[in-house]
Amino acid sequence: MSFKRVVITGLGALTPIGNTLSAYWQGLKNGTSGAAPITKFDTTLFKTKFACEVKNFDPGQFMDRKEARKLDPFTQYAMVVADEAIKHSNLPLSDINPDRVGVIWGSGIGGLLTFQEEVRSFAAGDGTPRFNPFFIPKMIPDLSAGHISIKYGFRGPNFVTVSACASSTNALYDAFTYLRLGKADVIVSGGSEAAVCIAGVGGFNAMKALSERNDSPETASRPYDKGRDGFVLGEGAGALILEEYEHAKKRGATIYAEVLGGGMSADAYHITAPHPEGAGIIKVMEYALEDAGIRPEQVDYINTHGTSTPLGDIGEIRAIQKVFGDHAYKMNISSTKSMTGHLLGAAGAIEALACVLALNEGIVPPTINHFEDDPDLDPKLNLTFNKAQQRSVNIALSNTFGFGGHNASIVLKKVD
Repeated sequence: MSFKRVVITGLGALTPIGNTLSAYWQGLKNGTSGAAPITKFDTTLFKTKFACEVKNFDPGQFMDRKEARKLDPFTQYAMVVADEAIKHSNLPLSDINPDRVGVIWGSGIGGLLTFQEEVRSFAAGDGTPRFNPFFIPKMIPDLSAGHISIKYGFRGPNFVTVSACASSTNALYDAFTYLRLGKADVIVSGGSEAAVCIAGVGGFNAMKALSERNDSPETASRPYDKGRDGFVLGEGAGALILEEYEHAKKRGATIYAEVLGGGMSADAYHITAPHPEGAGIIKVMEYALEDAGIRPEQVDYINTHGTSTPLGDIGEIRAIQKVFGDHAYKMNISSTKSMTGHLLGAAGAIEALACVLALNEGIVPPTINHFEDDPDLDPKLNLTFNKAQQRSVNIALSNTFGFGGHNASIVLKKVD
């Protein structure tokens, strides 16, 4: 069976460092940190008092306020970026077959704020089970894809992938697979997350997963730095329009990148800790390269999972050295989570966007907040510390890994 080619024709972003695609890219190039004291709730009693929040976001600017109240923030974010990406793609909504357009989205948690507030309200009452009738529809992750399809009338494949922090990379890979098999012409894909709330911060604090650098939030996310002490929680969304190549070419679409392939694997080791030898990470990158039909030395840039955790960062870099050998020293490697924080299930989407923009602009976004070399990491590797670097990027690889040992990678190529 011959596979169809799959390309990217539209992009949308809502992130802690920019509420549009162009603002996000400017923030990445400038090395902007999105971390700041949390504004959404009182953090007095919390170990971590900062996060990478989306800033100056008013859902009423994008949708009817009455309708916005029926949506958890993670779905509001999804609707906003999907709309930006669809407009960016110039998709002719009145001329395409809606049965051939799908939505495959990713979210690791879904409506955590909604769940939190409904349970708090019940606990504060007299025990009578009074719940908002929109409680369940606001909470469940799949409603993000459902709402996008309902708004635009897209009747193709429609679901949400849940694999913790690998969720939206899984969504992109699933969308790619459906398209190359000819099951659709266009798929709106990406991910969204809105876990900066009492339950989210409190839960990750209990796991000792978050940085507690409250005296300097903007420098707290420091992947590969000796002083890293945990990740910084982020929120937001990213959307990509994936399209079958001949369909895109026929309508004269601007093509921003080609999806060459991807991979998925499991550590089968621990619910939260990475495999000590990076076995699953090695496999997922090998699978991605094989699926894409490329050699390791063809990759110019890797956007790493790089969360700023003591064990995770080292494991991923060692896996890269294992897979890429000497070529690991010729690539650019960077973690944009140093700027955006960790968007959990939406991380893969906004990091795929960073790769697409790097391909088109010839600029590799940096790993900011590097102050002291980690003696366990090879200093000869180009981890793109502190400042963006110009270079020709023809092929980029994006890695995301999730609790439960879920690993996903996707390979993107510049289009001539």
